[in-house]
Amino acid sequence: MFNTGTTAFMIVATALVMLMTPGLAFFYGGLSGKKNLVGVMFQSFVALGVTTIMWYICGYSLCFSGAHFNPNDLGDTKFIPTDLLGGFIGNLNKCFLNNVGPGTPFPGNKDIPEFVFIAYQLMFAIITPALITGAFKKRVTFKAYLIFLVLWQLFVYYPFAHMIWGNGILAQHGVLDFAGGIVVHATAGFGALAAVFYVGKRRNTTTVANSIPLIAIGTGLLWFGWFGFNAGSELNVDSVTGLAFLNTHCAAAVAGMTWLFIDWYREKKPKFVAFMTGAVAGLATITPASGFVSLKAAMIIGFAAGLICYCAVMLKTKKKWDDALDVWGVHGVGGAIGTIMLGLFANKIMNGSIYVKDGNGLVLKNSVGWLVQGGNSHFFLKQVAAVGGACVYAFVFTYAVLFLINLVVRVKATPQEEDAGLDISLHGEKAYDDGAY
Repeated sequence: MFNTGTTAFMIVATALVMLMTPGLAFFYGGLSGKKNLVGVMFQSFVALGVTTIMWYICGYSLCFSGAHFNPNDLGDTKFIPTDLLGGFIGNLNKCFLNNVGPGTPFPGNKDIPEFVFIAYQLMFAIITPALITGAFKKRVTFKAYLIFLVLWQLFVYYPFAHMIWGNGILAQHGVLDFAGGIVVHATAGFGALAAVFYVGKRRNTTTVANSIPLIAIGTGLLWFGWFGFNAGSELNVDSVTGLAFLNTHCAAAVAGMTWLFIDWYREKKPKFVAFMTGAVAGLATITPASGFVSLKAAMIIGFAAGLICYCAVMLKTKKKWDDALDVWGVHGVGGAIGTIMLGLFANKIMNGSIYVKDGNGLVLKNSVGWLVQGGNSHFFLKQVAAVGGACVYAFVFTYAVLFLINLVVRVKATPQEEDAGLDISLHGEKAYDDGAY
């Protein structure tokens, strides 16, 4: 009944996306000081546990129930939406995976079992709140983080996953996000910025990266896993799958080189960490557009990622916002500009399933060159409005929920805990032998 090739591909893609969470842990851990390495990595890994349980109980249902039609169907498909709050969140019909069995096909692609789609989307839900943790390094208690992990998914990730990928209100209005520019990176990045404002500055901001090899391992795992993240989001094996794969790699490479050369000019020496940070910015930025744009557009997006995200990090430094691992500048700004540039460069020749008017962005390449296509300004403006609204909502909710959590459980680490390092003070563990500081 199922296509074994497509099913096998999606299982591999799922495993690749899962690998990104340990990759993120290594990336953040290498960038952290030695006294906080365990805590930073633990925050990523524990998301694997908490989010999986939530996904089974209600997460999948709230994201992907309530609207019954195939988003790739260009016809006049009729459906009766049964989601909640007018398309903002799904319903509870599939809580505890009710009525889903091994032989149940996924409605969006009947070639694969729904179980495979459930597992694939679970991996996205796991890594999204984990991205935020790099911003508040060594300043948030573990108990507060666990509560935050639950509430942030319920009120930020699940609604946006439903509104865009679950055929909710934004999808109904033609907003596109191929693999998570809005749903993952913009919301996590601007949520991270709000968390920075709430918890304040570290007592010691001079801590340097403890292990560049760990950062390299994390970058390699993230880059490798991102092929499953983006190419797998086609939910099929076809030309768009290959397009998304190649766009992902090329955008990361261009962004890494762009960041490297800007930083080299400023710092007078080429820095390995600069290239790796730029590459991750490129990966985040191409994510929403990877299956909708040409390779040339992807490389332009990669260049924009290296330039604009670098400037965002410089702005953060100038403003003295203590986003310890540049989550806002890399993921928040990257996800936002990638979504906006999708509004510029979406091309129906690259992906015939684009379901917006005319299927093209504001700027399209023809035999003469890049031209402004005035007829698609509505799509461009929708992309801008959607990502802008997502960023504002994620920022406001994150700040508010941390304030509310603090009424029940202390959010901020004490000065004594911070000075000792959260690894020892909160977890009673050390990443390295005594004598390593």
